[in-house]
Amino acid sequence: MRTSSALRSACFVLPLMLMACSAAEKPDTASASDAPSKPAAKVEAPFPSTYKAYPGTATAIRNVTIFDGEGNRIDNGVVFMSGGKISSVGGADTAIPGDVAVLDGGGKYVTPGIIDIHSHLGDYPTPSVEAHSDGNEATSPTTPEVWAEHSVWPQDPGFSRALANGGVTALQVLPGSANLMGGRSVVLKNVYARTVQGMKFPGAPYGMKMACGENPKRVYGSKGRMPSTRMGNVAVNRQTWIKAQEYRKKRDSGKDFTRDIGMETLAGVLDGDISIQNHCYRADEMAIVLDMAKEFGYKVSTFHHAVESYKIADLLRDNGVCSAVWADWWGFKMEAYDAIPENAAILHNTGACVIIHSDDENQIQRLNQEAAKAQADGRRMGINISDAEVIKWLTYNPAKALGIGDKTGSLKPGKMADVVLWNGNPLSVYARPEMVWVDGALMFDAKDPKRRPVSDFELGQPGEGDVK
Repeated sequence: MRTSSALRSACFVLPLMLMACSAAEKPDTASASDAPSKPAAKVEAPFPSTYKAYPGTATAIRNVTIFDGEGNRIDNGVVFMSGGKISSVGGADTAIPGDVAVLDGGGKYVTPGIIDIHSHLGDYPTPSVEAHSDGNEATSPTTPEVWAEHSVWPQDPGFSRALANGGVTALQVLPGSANLMGGRSVVLKNVYARTVQGMKFPGAPYGMKMACGENPKRVYGSKGRMPSTRMGNVAVNRQTWIKAQEYRKKRDSGKDFTRDIGMETLAGVLDGDISIQNHCYRADEMAIVLDMAKEFGYKVSTFHHAVESYKIADLLRDNGVCSAVWADWWGFKMEAYDAIPENAAILHNTGACVIIHSDDENQIQRLNQEAAKAQADGRRMGINISDAEVIKWLTYNPAKALGIGDKTGSLKPGKMADVVLWNGNPLSVYARPEMVWVDGALMFDAKDPKRRPVSDFELGQPGEGDVK
């Protein structure tokens, strides 16, 4: 029997890494008798995060070009992290304590960890077989009762590939887009854990996936039910929001009421506690969604895919809505035909929020290259955007859109030490992560086979290790 050393190493290393975080994964010990006799006005999340950072070592990286994630560049800079946090960031004269590990970057680059705001890792894991297809509850046009985290398979090898090849330290896992209301999303730290609770980003707000356009009307219209048109999409949404308003009123009345987990999610949106993450391609539909949001008093955080955002860049800017876009995917269905590669650059030039996202287990491994393509497309039409600003599309902007911008997304003292050391300018096609830290713990090192993560469910890559 031929067994690669990568697989043997994985079978040893991954269980140890999983055991290291098990101390944080303690079950909720509250018994049924502890519950109040009457429902509380707001129900606490029943699946709390048990995330605990892996142990790290105080480390300083010097002699590097720093893109801090908020649009600033520091040449010949220093990043110092300790206790899982960023301690200091500055120029060559930044003080480094004498008792810490010091890495000489030798002209390399440092950025915050990449954040993918649109992923389905864990819900549509590798290998992509029907048995793993758990990302879309396509049985009703509105399913706000489902939660993406309840389908996440923590051992999806896509997580380790995103970390090692893409420098991704956090990601939002969303339900699919067959439904008008697809359910709750979850924000994860990209670390090894035995349970999804062990990956959940501590303190991150929930999102709620919605979808416009072709997908819902095709899926449900083909079944002979509403919606089968775009006007049907909006009508079903509005009827559902009215029900959510009525439920919220009952919840807040102080009287007994019957819990409805779907309505709890929608009431959370109306309360402002859950952000709307809206799949939408066409500019006219985005404008209608913004009107609907004003009618019912909720906020759209981000339009995802948003290939026509360039047509209403000022409207999105004025409403504080981000666009999570690709560099150049287009034409795979009618609503994607009016995409242009300059979309991101026009949005940025107008002052609107830009995010580069993946929606794909392969593209999540090269979001830096996608951002570079979008930058180059803007340059060709005369919009010059600095490298430091473009990195913001991958780090701070998605962090803000997810409600975690105070915790990660930029290299600021006190924030989580989610850091990537790149072997060159991250916007170069040749750039790859050399080292990746999550909360100050070194999770990937390209030069150390013991820190090149491989899942138990992979057989290794060509050239990895010996074969006996």
